[in-house]
Amino acid sequence: MVDQYTFHEMTFSWLDGPMLNTDGGTLFGPVPRALWGRYYPYNELNQMPSTVDPILVQYQGMNLLIDASLGVDKLTDKMKKIAGMQSEGDIKGSLQSLGLTREDIDVVMMTHMHNDHAGGLTYLDGEDLKSTYPNATIYINEKEWDDVRNPNARTKNTYLKENWEPIEDQVQSFSERLEVVPGITMEHTGGHSRGHSIIRFEQNGETMLHMADILLSFVHTNPLWVGGVDDYPMTSIQAKQKLMKEALENNYRFLFYHDPFYRVVEYTEDGKNIEYALKCSKPSPIPMSEKQDRTHQVVGTLETSA
Repeated sequence: MVDQYTFHEMTFSWLDGPMLNTDGGTLFGPVPRALWGRYYPYNELNQMPSTVDPILVQYQGMNLLIDASLGVDKLTDKMKKIAGMQSEGDIKGSLQSLGLTREDIDVVMMTHMHNDHAGGLTYLDGEDLKSTYPNATIYINEKEWDDVRNPNARTKNTYLKENWEPIEDQVQSFSERLEVVPGITMEHTGGHSRGHSIIRFEQNGETMLHMADILLSFVHTNPLWVGGVDDYPMTSIQAKQKLMKEALENNYRFLFYHDPFYRVVEYTEDGKNIEYALKCSKPSPIPMSEKQDRTHQVVGTLETSA
């Protein structure tokens, strides 16, 4: 089943990427488990559930994709184990269920190029690496694109050549802000990576935000809760403070890539509970339990995808 959400003339569809059990320190950084564990479930290995589901946006006759998930076919069994992979997903099958092929994707909007977002940009055809979305324009922030091609000691294990070399001629980079099409804008934030970007969707006076990895899950609303893999955590904090203030004051809704519980959320004005949520239909490998006694509660409307 493909979860879908309609935002005026835009339709969002979450493609079936892998389901992971991710180390809690990766997604909560310096926040102790005694605190985050009251909001988010975990197992005996201190892992928490997460998805890596690309989001298809259909708008004005175009097929636009937010990020590209992991390239499962390029991972060894050891790499899958390290990633905590619980299921491999079926992105190609999700597209087929919508009457699409990978050749039908017009645009890929890359929030950043870490392997769990960029691995699916390419695939193995025998021994050859090829572009997964050969007809797409791929938008990446210019700082991110520079860092991908010149990784440092910290980033060399996530900015992998096999993820970008086959798609190099499809890339168009931008500086601070890019209007992809009217109503869809990519905005540079930095933080999680130097070139990390968010995506803003605007229709009929309403706004939705995809804050990518500076809002990793529905419980990461506290600006101080940043991932352990953030390269510039203070920049993440500053960006989240600004964006969350704007969003809460104006009743924006949020889209999620990593959250295994909700696809879309609108928070109460104080950000402590949920006014609206679209539930994720995929079962979480680690469900909520009585230990999560402080998690955000749905006090308004909870929907499931039609």
